[in-house]
Amino acid sequence: MRDSGVEPELTELCRHEHARLVGLLALYVGDRAIAEDLAQEALVRLHQHWPRVRSLASPHAWVSTVALNLARSWWRRRYAEQRANRRVGTGHDEQPRAEPEDVLAIRAAVAALPPRQRSALVLRYYAGLSVEETATALGCAMGTVKSLTHSAINSLRLALSDADEIDDVDDLDDMIELEEIPRA
Repeated sequence: MRDSGVEPELTELCRHEHARLVGLLALYVGDRAIAEDLAQEALVRLHQHWPRVRSLASPHAWVSTVALNLARSWWRRRYAEQRANRRVGTGHDEQPRAEPEDVLAIRAAVAALPPRQRSALVLRYYAGLSVEETATALGCAMGTVKSLTHSAINSLRLALSDADEIDDVDDLDDMIELEEIPRA
């Protein structure tokens, strides 16, 4: 095997973070292909900033923050494009992929959350970050993370009250496993 000159610690972190980043970004943006692109870009930036990031208390919180910032930028570009298309009358409606009903309901409910609630929820329950790591990633206090996730969960329960009951937050994770979603 050829030595790429990349530190083993960085290589292992990238291997560990890739799937997690793709999953959380897919929830955030609603499209796995875009999530894969954004995750790759976040890992490229991790590599570029590795000399500084390696000394941080939580490099995976740093890369999560970068990934979410990239996703926010993607949303801003998408909204700007949609506004421009509406102004010139060339709006393109995207057809949703055929996916299980529960997954669609969860994705819609998560997407409808305010951005900070969505970020806190995805980081805590999909990415598996602790309250402290989520607070670091979002740049807020731990109490704010707890409040954001509490509000997000209550909003999801209310939005999904017509769907199957969600008795536990872990049920959300089971319902949104993106790798197991059949594609049309």
